[in-house]
Amino acid sequence: MKYKFYIVDVFSPAQFAGNQLAVLPEASGISPEGMQKIAREFNFAETAFVLLPADPAHTCRVRIFTPNAELPFAGHPTIGTACVLAMGGHCGPGDTFSLTLEEGVGPVAVDVERRAEGWWGELTLTRGVEQPDFAPNNRDIAAVLSLQSDDVVEAFFASAGLPFCFVQLASSEAVDRAVIDRTAWTIHLGQAWSSNVFFFSGELRDGAGLYARMCAPAKGIEEDPATGSACAALVGVAMSRAEGSSGALSLSVVQGAAMGRRSEIHASARKTGGKVTSISVSGATAYTATGEIEVGSAWLDR
Repeated sequence: MKYKFYIVDVFSPAQFAGNQLAVLPEASGISPEGMQKIAREFNFAETAFVLLPADPAHTCRVRIFTPNAELPFAGHPTIGTACVLAMGGHCGPGDTFSLTLEEGVGPVAVDVERRAEGWWGELTLTRGVEQPDFAPNNRDIAAVLSLQSDDVVEAFFASAGLPFCFVQLASSEAVDRAVIDRTAWTIHLGQAWSSNVFFFSGELRDGAGLYARMCAPAKGIEEDPATGSACAALVGVAMSRAEGSSGALSLSVVQGAAMGRRSEIHASARKTGGKVTSISVSGATAYTATGEIEVGSAWLDR
């Protein structure tokens, strides 16, 4: 059976930058095993499959797969899928849309609009961040990244739906110099609260620009050009640390530059009554290609 797919580049207004994403906008009938096989075939960081929603008030259900595993939530597939549905006419005519995507973390709201430079999407989570009361050792994390201990400013765990080990480094040069040591990664992060490593330079303050990279070896992602779910957690952490019981904070993140796939991610958070109440991540999506994939009967629901 043939299924239509789109390939888009997320967190970039132009083709051949940002984070590649394959989206099957009408994926009903494909088994979970088939979805995993298709994601491995595309071999992008993630592939998204659009299904009928459980709640008819919602736009659709979306399942997200890396080459190795299904994810409950991810930023660039959420924004990219919403933009694909808009650009492909699946939301009807118009230039602005408000969608609700059912994902493993629950309903995710995404606003999509057509701008002069192309399509732009913003997802919003009405939740705070989860942080354990322990943190990785700086020396261990330096070994994971093949760096010196004084390159590491701070390391901590956090999640806004997908957990990460965050590492603040002393400079953008250290970010570029970092290389995952698989032995050290297995020892120190292989069984940790999160084995996904998001390392960045820059300060966690309002209006700051960060320079980042992300590696998730356990999920088959040697390096990710853009990680919206990590930026969601990071801006949530920054907001929770900010002075005052209420307010707003924003960050801009450049990622994927060293890979030749520069991504620009915008993240913001709000705090009320001392608690983070909403987190948003936004960016552009560029259309690249459309095609069909043949899915054999072995990979269809029976």
